[in-house]
Amino acid sequence: MGLGMWKMLSSGVCTSTVQLPGKVAVVTGANTGIGKETAKELAQRGARVYLACRDMQKGELVAREIQDMTGNQEVLARKLDLSDTKSIRAFAKDFLAQEKHLHILINNAGVMMCPYSKTADGFEMHMGVNHLGHFLLTHLLLERLKESAPSRVVNVSSLAHHLGRIHFHNLQGEKFYNSGLAYCHSKLANILFTQELARRLKGSGVTTYSVHPGTVKSELVRHSSFMRWMWWLFSFFIKTPQQGAQTSLYCALTEGLEILSGNHFSDCHVAWVSAQARNETIARRLWDVSCDLLGLPMD
Repeated sequence: MGLGMWKMLSSGVCTSTVQLPGKVAVVTGANTGIGKETAKELAQRGARVYLACRDMQKGELVAREIQDMTGNQEVLARKLDLSDTKSIRAFAKDFLAQEKHLHILINNAGVMMCPYSKTADGFEMHMGVNHLGHFLLTHLLLERLKESAPSRVVNVSSLAHHLGRIHFHNLQGEKFYNSGLAYCHSKLANILFTQELARRLKGSGVTTYSVHPGTVKSELVRHSSFMRWMWWLFSFFIKTPQQGAQTSLYCALTEGLEILSGNHFSDCHVAWVSAQARNETIARRLWDVSCDLLGLPMD
């Protein structure tokens, strides 16, 4: 099999023809990369799409670009800084005041291999943005998702979760820190959150999925010269952002997927996860610890 054919067969494509007029979607980190391509496709299908972005200047530009490209004027950029719980709460408050429905929430934004730093609330940056930020956002929008059921939550994780561990005694990297592993830990947290959320939402009409988008050329590697070099070296195998968005779109749109709520997907198929990612005890404890850190009720 030629390498081109291998790449084509391995990438997975969302073949759903579902249209979304009257539906409302939120995509975090939608001003670049996979998030932008995901938002564009949802807009193409007629949804009202909120681009939840930290950089409003970029967000507004992309909103106009998607409007022009799709002819859908219901593409709206809104400020969301996942490294600041005040910003997350402000975004949710404004959204809930404006919208009576939410059908698709795609927790796509993320940071990768950044030097040790803390969020506005004192959380380690990877765990704070990639896990806790999306955990809080989902919690704040959950009632609207339930009221709009059937609805879906898609959490963008990574194959890197296989190297991740949840060290409750070192959740914020306070005892030891490695930027690469910190990213892996946060991606494992995404999967554990997805599984626990699925268990808690059973019967509500809200389903949830975690996805590995593939190795995608994006701005995520801006902190790592080694990763940039590696990605250049293996550029033939690297997906475009459009290819990388396919599994998120598959989980957001494919009919009949409800029965697989809580599962992890890669290349538009259910994918294997690590032993720790299947550990219900760790998932439940992580949920409780996350609620505690964010000041949320542990119901």
